[in-house]
Amino acid sequence: MVNAVEGVDEVGRIETRGIDHIPENERHSTPRNLFTVLSGAQLCFALFVFGWLPIVYGLGWWSAVSAITVGLLIGSLLLGLVSLLGPGTGTNTAVSSGAVFGVLGRLVGSLVALFIAIGAYALTIWTGGQAVAASAERLFGWGGGDVGLAISYLLPAVVTIVMAIYGHANLVRVHKVVAPSMAVLIVVGFVVLGPQFDASYQGGAYILGSFGPTWVLAMLTALAAPLSYAPFVNDYSRYISERRFSRRRIATAGGVGIFVGLWIALIFGAYAASIFTDPSTDFTLGLVGISPTWYVLPLLVIGLFGTVGQGSMAIYGTGLDTSSLFPRLSRVPATVIVSAAGLALVYLGSFVWNALPLVSTFISLLSIITAPWVAIMLIGYFRNRGEYTPEDLQVFTERRRGGRYWYSGGWNPVAMVAWSIAVVVGLLFSANSIYVGAWSQVAGGVDLSFISSLALGGLIYGVAVAVDPGVAAVRRPRPVDSSHPPVPGSAGDALPTPPLEGSTP
Repeated sequence: MVNAVEGVDEVGRIETRGIDHIPENERHSTPRNLFTVLSGAQLCFALFVFGWLPIVYGLGWWSAVSAITVGLLIGSLLLGLVSLLGPGTGTNTAVSSGAVFGVLGRLVGSLVALFIAIGAYALTIWTGGQAVAASAERLFGWGGGDVGLAISYLLPAVVTIVMAIYGHANLVRVHKVVAPSMAVLIVVGFVVLGPQFDASYQGGAYILGSFGPTWVLAMLTALAAPLSYAPFVNDYSRYISERRFSRRRIATAGGVGIFVGLWIALIFGAYAASIFTDPSTDFTLGLVGISPTWYVLPLLVIGLFGTVGQGSMAIYGTGLDTSSLFPRLSRVPATVIVSAAGLALVYLGSFVWNALPLVSTFISLLSIITAPWVAIMLIGYFRNRGEYTPEDLQVFTERRRGGRYWYSGGWNPVAMVAWSIAVVVGLLFSANSIYVGAWSQVAGGVDLSFISSLALGGLIYGVAVAVDPGVAAVRRPRPVDSSHPPVPGSAGDALPTPPLEGSTP
């Protein structure tokens, strides 16, 4: 019996649940809430940057729109499917991945989440802080210089940390206010910048030498945006009941929500960047520069409050997961630690390194690492028809052994090998500011890193399961090891008897 103590998830109170299973009586959220959170979190400067990049790559207006739209459609479809894991398992994506990767193999998901969260948080605070500093400088004549910039980073950082600490219900409530507010300000931005916009904008020199490879690069950049939410979407969908809402409705809310929010943000980023005299101009400074003075105040508001959704989502999710890795570390201090690491990265990127190449590299690595992980999880989900044994997914968290997802010492070798090979091959096809893969020019400069890692990870795991279903089937557990008793206060003293090896969940 899991979750003997009722959890707290109310507006104005700090959430007490971590990555433990959310029981049915506490699943008070809805697909509409999922839609609101996923759409609202995108309306910030960090996501405008994803739309700015296709213009920087050299694409014209309509080419950028098509690349962004195709990339978002593919990524949003995948994310909508991933959002089904939470309602089935009652926990987050990383722990849910233990059903396929093993209860210890779920560490792959935790590392993926940590990598994405710190990078996304740093990008969010960096761009939001720049917007606050540049807007304040133009409006009031203060905020310029390193000191002003450092303070501008700290303001949105404090807001996001507080919201992440308060947790799920509070984040949902904030998004219900922030999402429509930011959407209105962005729509106003389209109108305000309209006189300067030229839909016939043809772009500049292609970064990869020709149109085709550059368009693919822009499409993959857009695709990486929704895919980056795979480790975090179930932080919210786990509070939705499959008894009250159909899987189709949940998946639709997740996929459509992320698409709508990202499409608005990325298209606005491309729209504004196409007006810049020099597209490679720092996006935040460029947008403030081309805006009428009165519209700079809304930009300051977006920089400060638009950051809340994206930033708090990143550190809330990885705070949840990090706390599960260290027995004495609860969700709140874990969230603070992750926030501090992300903020340190912001200051290093702004004052020590050249952050722009790092952004492009981060996006590239993000898609290569996440794509096969998502593919393998989805194959496992549909193979098992979305049915899970939630208490057996908590074996690692409760510091026990055995259970339905124990596989081989807590790891599923088949899933791990499939993911590892896919990532290595994806890196070989990749080219970024840090390194150039040996196979990066095989297709004439077309970036095959994402598609190769996604397809190969899914292919290897899928073929292994098809050839020998038992190789990836749930296992009969070893007896519970008395030398690894449950954590005091954890659920139960023994795991339920799982089905026989090779049986269908």
